[in-house]
Amino acid sequence: MVFSILKPRNFRNFFFSDIISGFGVGMSTIGANWFLMDQTNSIASIGFMLSLNVIAGFLISPFVGSFIDKFNRKAIIVWTYLFRALAILGITALFFIFGFKIEYLYLFTIVNGVGWTIYMSASRSLVQELLPEKDLINGNSLVEISLQVGMFMAGAASGILYKYFGFEIILIVNAAAFILSSLLLSRVIYSPILVENKEESFYTNFKHGISYLKNRPYLFFLGVIAIIPLISTMVYNVVLPGYVNQSVQGDSVVFGLSDMCYGIGGLLSGFIAAPLAKKFSKNGTVTLFFLIAVSVFLAIALNSYIWLLYLGSMLIGLSNSSLRIVMNTTIMETVSKSFMGRAMSVWMAISLLLQTVSAPGLGLLIDHYSPGVGFIGMSALMLVGLVFHYILGTSYKKNQTYEITEGGTL
Repeated sequence: MVFSILKPRNFRNFFFSDIISGFGVGMSTIGANWFLMDQTNSIASIGFMLSLNVIAGFLISPFVGSFIDKFNRKAIIVWTYLFRALAILGITALFFIFGFKIEYLYLFTIVNGVGWTIYMSASRSLVQELLPEKDLINGNSLVEISLQVGMFMAGAASGILYKYFGFEIILIVNAAAFILSSLLLSRVIYSPILVENKEESFYTNFKHGISYLKNRPYLFFLGVIAIIPLISTMVYNVVLPGYVNQSVQGDSVVFGLSDMCYGIGGLLSGFIAAPLAKKFSKNGTVTLFFLIAVSVFLAIALNSYIWLLYLGSMLIGLSNSSLRIVMNTTIMETVSKSFMGRAMSVWMAISLLLQTVSAPGLGLLIDHYSPGVGFIGMSALMLVGLVFHYILGTSYKKNQTYEITEGGTL
């Protein structure tokens, strides 16, 4: 049972900390997107804001992996939470004093980009430390459940808070969520892994991390495919405001509920992905959910009904989150714990780079054509993931057959 690994206090504290931080991040991200569209009426502006987010994360990603592999991962996450809380409270004060200025939103999104990049690499590395290998798929399911519970609660809360109280209140709640998350996470007590070559410089440490993936091309490309659902989710957040406003004629509440439905789908994945992977194999499960994502994105592109948007958002959340659970489990089972931070930072850098290119481009296309173009683009992206996953699986099987035939070792 997936919840059995919550019995130990350490992972339970991590789980609830993750839910609360996900709630804060989800509310502020949804609120910021709608707030900017409200003020500028431009999807391209939202795309540019996301670009700043990912550029900030991309610029620090070469340092993040080495940093995570050299120091205590729990402490890194706690201090990142506290930094984000203080920065967000400062930005909130600027909005209260001077009113809306787009520069303040840009500053907010840069803080989010830096914090999210550190969190993604450090938290996945920490999960790998906290759990034995046999529990990793259940652990990844719970990580996805925690993220999506926070996100779907945030979707409903953000739309209502924005409509009746304004964006500034959302920022205050976000800062409070980070402070509470840091307190819960600080209660996690465990024995960190022994750091190899602790005296190495950051440059040497980073270089060894690159060499680790370079010598394991199958693992490198598996990680690249695994970030495609993450890219799809980020781009979905850019496309959704304009789609709600134009295609289904909705308001901030419809926008928030759409995001909540995505979260419900993500929550369901925590209960569905692991049993499917055990019954049909990890590769078969990944293929199934890539196919679902491709089909649903195309269907939403042609849709004009709010209830179909809700259903489609739930299926997208289910497929994207299930893909992350299964593929992240395979990665955690394969990557050495001492290299996990650096490996994750490389994949995050690639993800951020692709988001930097795709988000503003889709924003401009949507402004010139229609929001449906964005969903067609996401469908194409998931199709690319499906094709590359098939090619990678076929190539790996051929290599195994060749090595066995030639009398080599696997």
